[in-house]
Amino acid sequence: MTAALALPPAQIEPKDGLSYVRGRTDVPLSGATVGEFLGQTVQRVADRLAVVFREQGVRWTWRALSQEVDALAAGLASLGIGNGDRVGIWSPNRVEWLVTQFATARIGAILVNINPAYRLAELEYALNKVGCRAIVAAEQFKTSRYLEMLQTLAPELAQHAPGELQAARLPELRHVIRMGTGQTPGMLRYDDLVQQGRRLDMAQLAAISGTLDAHDPINIQFTSGTTGNPKGATLTHRNIVNNARFIAMSMRLTEQDRLCIPVPLYHCFGMVLAVLACVSTGAAMVFPAEGFDPAATLAAVSVERCTALHGVPTMFIAELDHPDFEQYDLSRLRTGIMAGSPCPIETMKRVVARMHLGEITIAYGMTETSPVSFQSSTSDPLEKRTTTVGRVQPHLEAKIIDALGNIVPVGQTGELCTKGYSVMQGYWDDDKKTRESIIDGWMHTGDLAILDAQGYCNIVGRLKDMVIRGGENLYPREIEEFLFRHPKIQSVQVFGVPDAQYGEALCAWIVLRPGETATEQDIRDFCHGQIAHYKIPKYVRFVSDLPMTVTGKVQKFVMRAKMIDELKLSSDKTA
Repeated sequence: MTAALALPPAQIEPKDGLSYVRGRTDVPLSGATVGEFLGQTVQRVADRLAVVFREQGVRWTWRALSQEVDALAAGLASLGIGNGDRVGIWSPNRVEWLVTQFATARIGAILVNINPAYRLAELEYALNKVGCRAIVAAEQFKTSRYLEMLQTLAPELAQHAPGELQAARLPELRHVIRMGTGQTPGMLRYDDLVQQGRRLDMAQLAAISGTLDAHDPINIQFTSGTTGNPKGATLTHRNIVNNARFIAMSMRLTEQDRLCIPVPLYHCFGMVLAVLACVSTGAAMVFPAEGFDPAATLAAVSVERCTALHGVPTMFIAELDHPDFEQYDLSRLRTGIMAGSPCPIETMKRVVARMHLGEITIAYGMTETSPVSFQSSTSDPLEKRTTTVGRVQPHLEAKIIDALGNIVPVGQTGELCTKGYSVMQGYWDDDKKTRESIIDGWMHTGDLAILDAQGYCNIVGRLKDMVIRGGENLYPREIEEFLFRHPKIQSVQVFGVPDAQYGEALCAWIVLRPGETATEQDIRDFCHGQIAHYKIPKYVRFVSDLPMTVTGKVQKFVMRAKMIDELKLSSDKTA
């Protein structure tokens, strides 16, 4: 794709008064693999700035990035990793994450995104669910000591040479590739693998890439399920390459732009809406820090002269409210994406007025749809960018249906379903859940929405019992399943309550077994180190019983109302 295609996509409006829309199709879909996608951009703008990792002191052109990708790809291939093998990446925002993303795609290996906040139980499940053959891991991030956790799960590392791991709890894992300068028994060093790759024949690498197909799976992203354990949404080259192209078009992104990326790479927001969107046009990627920091983000925008900025609403709020906000030069900002949770209208007004983001866009989607299916354009009125999630993206269809599956009239509420190239291949090794979610090609989102006469979509609620905390989708059932492991807990229900900082916070109501006692801190201590910090309930209440209907269904709305009253919280969930 060239910069000439970077135009805001027009959408077709609903017809016959029904809530059905279809995106424009005049810009053809790409058949490129991720490797070819990167190669096209390198060929066109090889000597332009491609990526900056400020915390690591990395500044590479597109040519330099491509050379690093090829070296790691060759190194991985020399280990016997190839088409269809799963390679985990467990790291905060580091340049090694970015290189691994493209290196695995170059040889057809499937990149498995592992949340940097995962703890032991979650890591073990993820690696075994998809059968990771290798994992690339950072040393640590904040309080998470990744290498130590891997050693806990695979103590056999100490007895096996690198590449020959035979671990009882991680039976498929053979290679642990560690970042950093240190040495760890049984682990390969990332830098050594890259140097090894530089000495190999790149013609062989080109031959491998030539055998790949855009319809091949290339990425697995875990999305928590309401039935317990996370599900691995499996995405193809075609899914994410085309989604990135149309995202970039909506932003009018070009090779002249520099995008500041404070959002995490492990999530679609960082990997697709940011990285691959930049690849689609040759725009530069600027990473302020390993994790989100408002001062680092503002400094990156100012010093690197960024023209675009991504983030969830809580990130923008933290930036706007930073005490040194006025000291940073944000005058070159133009566009970006706000997504992840509903944006308060006053926040959007402040972002436009004080951060110069007059062309910022809103995006909506889900991991299972690569992820964006609706997005506002840079020219949409501010009112549409605050009350809706824009209009359907090119080559996609969307409909809103009632409980019987009938398309509802424009202006009526129903479940949003999407169809087209962006719908995932399925959940890894879970045909049952795939069939439940994708029916006749339609992805059932579980979100309640309204479509207006111009085709703008407004998300008004959720069918699924999901909590959105600071842009993170949390599914109570998964947390409930974990808490059920506590020997003192008889029953537990987890739900969301309003939170001024994160939009929503988790609350757990717990019924203890007869004769048992526990404190709120006991429950949090049980969670610590086993599940991600953001999944640990902020509020814990011990109750004698749970409110239920006459048919035995738990009434979470009753619990939520009682907690709002007890804590004197606002019930406005967009705050």
